[in-house]
Amino acid sequence: MVRLVQLELFKMFTRKRSYIPFAAVLVIVILIAAALLYEGMDIHRFITRNISEMFIMKGNLVNGYLLTYLVLNLLWVHIPLLIVIVTGDLYSGEAHGGTFRLILTRPVTRSGLTTAKFTAALIYTFMLMLFTAGFSLLTGLPLLGSGDLMVLVGKMNIFSEPDVPWRFAAAFGTGFLSMLTVTCLSLLFSSMSSNSLGPILSTMAVVIVFTMISSFESGIFRLIRPYLFTTYMDSWQLFFKYPVPVSRILSNSGILAAHSVAFYFITLCYFNRKDINT
Repeated sequence: MVRLVQLELFKMFTRKRSYIPFAAVLVIVILIAAALLYEGMDIHRFITRNISEMFIMKGNLVNGYLLTYLVLNLLWVHIPLLIVIVTGDLYSGEAHGGTFRLILTRPVTRSGLTTAKFTAALIYTFMLMLFTAGFSLLTGLPLLGSGDLMVLVGKMNIFSEPDVPWRFAAAFGTGFLSMLTVTCLSLLFSSMSSNSLGPILSTMAVVIVFTMISSFESGIFRLIRPYLFTTYMDSWQLFFKYPVPVSRILSNSGILAAHSVAFYFITLCYFNRKDINT
């Protein structure tokens, strides 16, 4: 199994498209850092305009932690899109290239191949999230410095500097679970397709439509929301609340993990029964 995962990772990183998400994150972080660096005071005044007359604001609130928090907000649509560009091709690329029959002539089971592809996709998603977190902090802190973090999550919260690192670590970990769900969904669509574009568009269509439905809390949408994985994809934001709702985070994380496992088993069942002609 380890050898299969290594081969899947090798194939993944020999494709140029696998580096597009890393390059995109790099450019986005640099652009956000430049905006904060050159327009930081204007942004600070905009954020604090409603409370500046009631409180005396001291310290550096436009800092590397604010940059990292802004990058975290890319988890809504931007990061999922970057992920499916790569993972949506793991099955369909093989089908389009006609290599499945060659692979399966070796002593490799379909279940083993599916598990290897999901494991490789999990590792890729983790690497992208780790790169996003690391590059944001390593870019923001030297350029903008450190300080307290002020965020608006329902209400304005200000976290002292020593209280910030663990919140980011937990938020990126929860964000990884959200992105892993998208990864597993894209692999499911990829296993059903023989071209790369279909799984990418299908996955993003589902994410966008489900996200729109999840944003409504009235009428029939209230009944649908609990069954959509996108309802729980913003769980990382809960780490920037006072107090941190631990039970809610654990529940949401469990639901996201359950969706990922469900997508894996659906893919496994489908691929084991699929007629492979190429």
